[in-house]
Amino acid sequence: MAVALFFVGHWFLSLFSQTFFLHRYAAHRMFTMSRFWERFFYLFTFITQGSSFLNPRAYAIMHRMHHAYSDTDRDPHSPHYFKSMFKMMWRTKNMYLDILLRRVEPEKGFDKNIPEWPPLDRLGMLWWPRIAWVVVYILFYMLFATEWWMFFLLPFHFIMGPLHGGIVNWFGHKYGYVNFCETGDQSRNSLPFDIVTLGELFQNNHHQYPSRINFAVRRFEFDPTYPFIKVLSWLKVIRSVNSTAG
Repeated sequence: MAVALFFVGHWFLSLFSQTFFLHRYAAHRMFTMSRFWERFFYLFTFITQGSSFLNPRAYAIMHRMHHAYSDTDRDPHSPHYFKSMFKMMWRTKNMYLDILLRRVEPEKGFDKNIPEWPPLDRLGMLWWPRIAWVVVYILFYMLFATEWWMFFLLPFHFIMGPLHGGIVNWFGHKYGYVNFCETGDQSRNSLPFDIVTLGELFQNNHHQYPSRINFAVRRFEFDPTYPFIKVLSWLKVIRSVNSTAG
């Protein structure tokens, strides 16, 4: 039971950090927040993603490239140019590192208005914090795993952040239904009730309305992250929520 709770907790906390802070805030600026809360969610993302922490600046630039060049050969992660999700993720990893290490200069406008926290960014670029997180995961399983097969879940913890991105971009641009045909790409809505990735698999809706904070559009669709955003807005943790969100 402890291992199951740990795995599910890590899955959804890491996923919330990705969809709420990295995607909807860092990449799209769908809402604003004070410096305190920005640092709070920055640190929250660092902790919940752990060994697979994704730098907000690099993530935001790549995601803006994805929207600008969706499903073309300039898209950082279109599934239509690769034989497997692993190969797509490997190419994404290489582009991510180029941006993170500033080996390439992003196109004009892609790096504007992105949250940065230099001390935490530098820490997140080091190997020893990632290895430390890996050790924490292994120790937890050594203490609480009751069956040998549970240890096969460990690799998912190690690459949790990139794994979420791989799932969203592979399935969200290959499988599912289409609400909008005019997006100019091959984005799909994979699930009408997306509890698996907290709304990220509404790719077709999102590519049609990139600034819409609620990724669900139809009455039968549900974006699980949106109610949390509404609560955070009500609590005044975030501000200037897009008026067309509902």
